Amino acid sequence: MKKNDREQYLLDLDDQLLQGGVILSEWCIFVVREADTAFIGGANLASILTAVSGIETYLRSEYSKTGQEHLVELISQSSIPEKLKEDLHKLRKYRNKWVHIDKPWNDSGILKNPEEIEKELEETAMLSIRALRETIYENQWI
Repeated sequence: MKKNDREQYLLDLDDQLLQGGVILSEWCIFVVREADTAFIGGANLASILTAVSGIETYLRSEYSKTGQEHLVELISQSSIPEKLKEDLHKLRKYRNKWVHIDKPWNDSGILKNPEEIEKELEETAMLSIRALRETIYENQWI
């Protein structure tokens, strides 16, 4: 996916999902902007990691009771739609797979199939950017 296509994807998501307005913390705005920048630049893994961070920042600002909850708890206790919760859990687990690499020297898969890994990362980046917007746009005012 080329840079122009990625920019258009973001614009299309905003047109489709944002029907009114939202109020976000400045931290959340900053992280969302970084996720968008990574996505547009083709940094798929960075986009995924940052998008999930933006999701966590938003959920923490809206649903945290103690400030100590893990992302899994924030997702579960939120009032977002069940389908979105499923996507967020999927992204959380995918993110963890990259952040907590158990066997970094077991790298034959990435060496043999880098194109497959890149394809998977691009698809997941698109999902993460969409899920980020669905999450931060969940409580709109018109």
